[in-house]
Amino acid sequence: MASVAPTTLPASWYTDPAVLRLEQERIFRRSWQYVARADVVAEPRSYLAGRAGDVPVVVLRDDEGDLRGYVNVCRHRGHEVVSGSGSRAALQCPYHAWTYGLDGRLRAAPRSEREPGFSPDGIALAPVAVETWGPWVFVNPDAGASPLAETLGDLPERIGVPFDRLRFHQRSDWTVEANWKVVAENFLECYHCAVAHPGFSAVVDVSPDAYRLSSEGLVLSQHAVLRDGAAEVDGEFHLIWPNTVINVMPGRPNVSIGPIVPAGTGRSARFLDYWLDADGDDAWIADLMAFDTQVGVEDEALVESVQQGLASGLVERGRLLPESEQLIVAFEALVEQALDDAA
Repeated sequence: MASVAPTTLPASWYTDPAVLRLEQERIFRRSWQYVARADVVAEPRSYLAGRAGDVPVVVLRDDEGDLRGYVNVCRHRGHEVVSGSGSRAALQCPYHAWTYGLDGRLRAAPRSEREPGFSPDGIALAPVAVETWGPWVFVNPDAGASPLAETLGDLPERIGVPFDRLRFHQRSDWTVEANWKVVAENFLECYHCAVAHPGFSAVVDVSPDAYRLSSEGLVLSQHAVLRDGAAEVDGEFHLIWPNTVINVMPGRPNVSIGPIVPAGTGRSARFLDYWLDADGDDAWIADLMAFDTQVGVEDEALVESVQQGLASGLVERGRLLPESEQLIVAFEALVEQALDDAA
């Protein structure tokens, strides 16, 4: 019996607001996602605001130094309670000054004493799950989620980054006019590299025998080497389901990490936090960042064109190559499973 040809998800899944709403509910509100550097919340009373999908979150250290996470939404009228990062003894909403302790419980609500029967008891910020892996903070909006380690699997043992040699360099933020899945799927294959990334392909061996793909549970990985073999670390590109990407460019020690956050059916918000070799000189840093930026610019043009093609609605499904695009096959299976579970 002939096998069924593998195809992409329906084009409408990249443009339909109803699909995105379902993804927010069934994927992003149930999954671990990278939000920030751990050193930002290393001290008691430190905090940071971020997002997990469409959920505003706040991560903090309480007075005892315990890491906590909450939905960053006031229980009064829904205003975001805090923004940015810093140090606070309490969390006060800037709309009506409702004030919460670092344990999330409501401490004060102006004029509440004038309201018969009002009590702050039982009013608290909704909790979220929060954990760290090395220098990174992950959040899951599902407060009862399984541990982060179950999502990471053996990635912490496999990743070839000497974290002790790195220092934080910068965060880069941008938006892409493409559905989050289009961005993720582009990340998950280098079939396009020889055509669309000439600079990358000139130094990295993108031939199918050298550029290796692997899928371990919820971690989809690519492994690359330099053509001349002269690298302290090989290239690694991991996607941690559903939307956290980790990049290690081959060469000197480096790593960047960040999420692909849906900002609409045809828009994604991106950021990457970069850690670079502490012994790297300015010229190496400039070259690496320019190289990374060029690849990013090329990818942005690709995914925005794909989004335009999908939005036409005239090609319902694409035909995948299951060897070269095996990680896309695995990724789309996870999407389908999550949305099927919603039925």
